[in-house]
Amino acid sequence: MPVDYSLFVLQMLKYSLRVRNAWVRDLVHLMAIDYQGLVTQGLAKQISEKIRDAILEGRIQVHERLPTEEELAAKFNVSRPTIREALKRLAAQNLIRSRRGPAGGTFVNQPSREEARLMVANAAKLLVSMGAFALSDIAEARQEIELICCRLAALHRTDEQLAAMAREIEQQRDSSLTDEDFCASDVRFHRTLVEAAGNPALDFAAAGVIESLQPAVNMVIFRFRDRRKVAAQHERLHRGLKARDSDAACAALTDYMSALRRQYAKAQDARASQVSPSDQSPRSA
Repeated sequence: MPVDYSLFVLQMLKYSLRVRNAWVRDLVHLMAIDYQGLVTQGLAKQISEKIRDAILEGRIQVHERLPTEEELAAKFNVSRPTIREALKRLAAQNLIRSRRGPAGGTFVNQPSREEARLMVANAAKLLVSMGAFALSDIAEARQEIELICCRLAALHRTDEQLAAMAREIEQQRDSSLTDEDFCASDVRFHRTLVEAAGNPALDFAAAGVIESLQPAVNMVIFRFRDRRKVAAQHERLHRGLKARDSDAACAALTDYMSALRRQYAKAQDARASQVSPSDQSPRSA
């Protein structure tokens, strides 16, 4: 009886196509990165930037596999340890991930929105600690961002978000609350306001101001703020949102920010009055 090789041939054709497609895909990824123009210093940094550019410009897509360490080392004409250092830099930026096993390798990562927001917030915290932003600039950015959020929150807020804001107001009225806990409650209140706007892009854009700039500034001005007034201003804002009255909510927020600007000015004046280095150093309790 003659042997039917047709199925065997078909399977071999499918296998060869898969191999060819994988080879073509890897070749495309190799060609997507600019391997030229390196200088001798800081090779790992330069290589990581070239791969990052290929990712951010879409020449290598999310979830696609990068060329192997060996292939990258050959293309960049550097050692594999240099490639590993470059990949570590990309991993630290959450741009790539590694996977072991037969189907493993290094793949382009897709950070979640929360992870990306955290990266923005951490970068902003670093800049604040280095004095990159004036308090007046922070106040202006906060007011404009939160006014937009306020108008949208009046339309989109949920009962759960209103309840969360009410809990923070109640906590802020507790005279036994520490300054640090009061500042944390203030941040949570305004964070909920941003979330209540119901706009993911705006939520992401506000991350740097609400989650990093606001806490740092709060700890600077806490000596100059009246807690009862802050809680009362938050209560007015809450009432406006509950009634879906955007004008009332925005007016309450504007009053809150005006008071905050005055507190910023007092904090800056106090800092400027510290003329001697000993006065500027932290004092023990």
